Amino acid sequence: MITQVQVRRSAFSETRTFSLETPELAEGEILLAIDKFAMTANNVSYALSGDMIGYWRFFPAAEPWGIVPVWGFADVVASRAPGVEVGERVWGFLPMASHLVMRPTAVTDRSFTDGVAHRAELPAIYNAYQRTTGDPPALTAMEDERCLLFPLFSTSYVLYDYLVDNAFFGARQVLVGSASSKTGLGLTNLLSRHGEGRPRVVGLTSPGNVGFVTGLGTCDEVVTYDAIGALDPAVPTAFVDMSGAGEVVSAIHARFGDQLKLSCAVGATHWGAGRYRPETSATPHAFFFAPAQFAKRDVDWGPGEIMRRAQAESARMSRELKGSLGIRHERGPDAVIAAWQGLVANRIAPNEAVMASLK
Repeated sequence: MITQVQVRRSAFSETRTFSLETPELAEGEILLAIDKFAMTANNVSYALSGDMIGYWRFFPAAEPWGIVPVWGFADVVASRAPGVEVGERVWGFLPMASHLVMRPTAVTDRSFTDGVAHRAELPAIYNAYQRTTGDPPALTAMEDERCLLFPLFSTSYVLYDYLVDNAFFGARQVLVGSASSKTGLGLTNLLSRHGEGRPRVVGLTSPGNVGFVTGLGTCDEVVTYDAIGALDPAVPTAFVDMSGAGEVVSAIHARFGDQLKLSCAVGATHWGAGRYRPETSATPHAFFFAPAQFAKRDVDWGPGEIMRRAQAESARMSRELKGSLGIRHERGPDAVIAAWQGLVANRIAPNEAVMASLK
């Protein structure tokens, strides 16, 4: 039996547990038992952009329900796919579920792609799975961090690379919205280490998170959202927003005007806030699509090199964050649903993380 946690696509706090019979495997298929997965604000962002980016399409469910993708580990418990053996452990993009049927293609010693037909047109970076046999012990010891932080820090890295690739768009400072989020703190970490020509790094956060963000030591200044009006409007500025709060974006655009050289949306940690609806703006507020920068660098640097660099930086930042992040483990459908609803209601503190399992 396969158990899934499904979310109402029009009301994320509404959930249901759905069960279906485990199908007989066809030739070329494998069955994964999902061991554990991370639950972060990033998953709420996946739900928010589920139709625009296609996140609802990775693991389809009957309308009006959807399955939110997560990052986690799973074990191969049955296989009819040559080269993929029972007992293997894989890491990658998974559903909030107990099991998943896959069709491995492009199988190498280190990875494979899920070649199931409905995923063929979806971003390739999410269809690739790492085979963890042979991972170095230091990486094996970081399974929870690999789920919780590596995907977010990889996004931080590709954002940083996007800024560097474009000479920071001529900005002398970078404002990071929701700097307490994992993607936000990863970006400020990378920017703080840039070296010569580094722009000033300003973290935007809520009053309750000022101490946490300041304590990380990666921002030149930490500013609360209600103090945006005190920022110097004459400084050429790039704005990278993880909050998704319309009033924050509006305040930044109003404050900097023509000096705003870049305004990009990455996530929506404040997902319940109103979206930004520009009337007029010299700089559009555009969604940042990380797979596009990954694809560009695969051409520039060679296939897989940007991912290698992103993973190396993710490991470094994860090690640095040890001790600053409390990880709790939730097990069973009811606990997973409660954790999801906590994320939706923004009740999980930035220094707390959730690993979950339907087992």
